[in-house]
Amino acid sequence: MLELPTYEDVIAAARRLEGQAHRTPVLRSATANRLAGAELFFKCENFQRMGAFKFRGAFNALSKFSPDQRKAGVVAFSSGNHAQAIALSARLLGIPAAILMPFDAPQAKIDATRGYGGEVILFDRYTQDREALTAQLAAQRGMTLIPPFNHPDVMAGQGTAAKELLEEVGELDVMLVPLGGGGLLSGTALATRALSPRCKLYGVEPQAGNDAQLSLRAGRIVSIPTPQTLADGAQTQQVGTLTFEVIQREVSGVVTASDAQLVEAMRFFAERMKMIVEPTGCLGFAAACHARLDLQGKRVGIIISGGNVDLARYAQLIAAGSAQA
Repeated sequence: MLELPTYEDVIAAARRLEGQAHRTPVLRSATANRLAGAELFFKCENFQRMGAFKFRGAFNALSKFSPDQRKAGVVAFSSGNHAQAIALSARLLGIPAAILMPFDAPQAKIDATRGYGGEVILFDRYTQDREALTAQLAAQRGMTLIPPFNHPDVMAGQGTAAKELLEEVGELDVMLVPLGGGGLLSGTALATRALSPRCKLYGVEPQAGNDAQLSLRAGRIVSIPTPQTLADGAQTQQVGTLTFEVIQREVSGVVTASDAQLVEAMRFFAERMKMIVEPTGCLGFAAACHARLDLQGKRVGIIISGGNVDLARYAQLIAAGSAQA
């Protein structure tokens, strides 16, 4: 039985990540502040190793493997960013890695995972059970499964991004965090409650995939069909048991953003802040502009979760957003 991580685990993860993960920049924009009516602080995990916050949790988890686990290897399932994070972390630590990825994951993420040395096994996310497939592979090869979010070492590693943000800018009034399976949000909650206890913490889901919002309302984990959304990093069917327990206890609420709002945010980041941000990474800023939260005059942290997006698809979305503007 896995135990819930604590802030002490986040501190330990930060030590393991020192010299391995980038301490990503915190950027600001006067124009973004005007749009949101608040003072925004963007924690830019799109500049993290392999392009997303997922490196933090993956490296933290793999660095705790025993010699026998390292020899046998790691298996994971992911739509892209966790896949790349596991592949890169495994290469750095000398661990074999096999990753199940949906056949319709962005090609750039599939190519990058292979480029980091991971063995990619494709599956159909709409008809096949990725967890069952991964468990079968782990049993066959004796590998250790590291899931993308529902694991204490993964959650603790993800919490180091918020720890860095709060150490740099001080206490915040509100924190907005992209939400898929809940690893980033739950880890962020651990750091935020320790370093900025009065801060209101909100998860932001794609409008088409609001399973965590439904779960909070129901008081239990609600599962939904795989959502159709541009935010491929948040196409989860349900949150994890561990992540939900932390979210229930620590999070003020969950809001959503539409795909059109994500494209609008992508375009803003490109035009005004000169950054490539993937749709999932835009969830927090989209919520700051559209979710009708009480942000007026407040200090707001926004975690930009990643920047891994197929460039051809990215150009299409930006061009379509420009035409509609």
